[in-house]
Amino acid sequence: MLLTSCRSLRSAALALVVATLAACGSVSTTGEKVAGVMTPYKIDIVQGNVVTREQLAVLRVGMPRAIAQDVLGTPLLTSVFHADRWDYVFTLKRQGSEPQARKVTVFFTNEVISKIEADELPSETEFVSTLRSKTVLGPVPSLTASEEALKKFPAPKKAEAPVSGNTAPAAATSYPPLEPGGL
Repeated sequence: MLLTSCRSLRSAALALVVATLAACGSVSTTGEKVAGVMTPYKIDIVQGNVVTREQLAVLRVGMPRAIAQDVLGTPLLTSVFHADRWDYVFTLKRQGSEPQARKVTVFFTNEVISKIEADELPSETEFVSTLRSKTVLGPVPSLTASEEALKKFPAPKKAEAPVSGNTAPAAATSYPPLEPGGL
């Protein structure tokens, strides 16, 4: 009899261990599901110089370096070893979408543009539309109230004047001197 109860106790303990391990396996997938629903807020990261199709259309081979800088702005990358090359790099990382990266390289010979290499660039309106927030706000509340709306609320109570005129002025507060040796 004692042998039978030890075996059934061992079987119950083994079943409990197996059930516990099975439960641990399902907890990790449940935790991943919860983590997938509650993602932390990540800010948009915009870095570099934005160069649009319109800006690139203004540039021409033979244009002076100063005019190229007026059109495109200061280059993000200039190298001491490649003084005749300007790189304009732009990246945009936004939560929930693929990171965007664009590069424009302008080459100079004798202080004039000799060659321009560029990725596919957006127009200015296309770029601005990518920056707009996708959140939809509810209706904007009215910040002013009409006379009819104000009449719905009770009038504010006026402060009562003190009943007796025997109110004594508050006692003067005495402070210690600010510097040693004062007073």
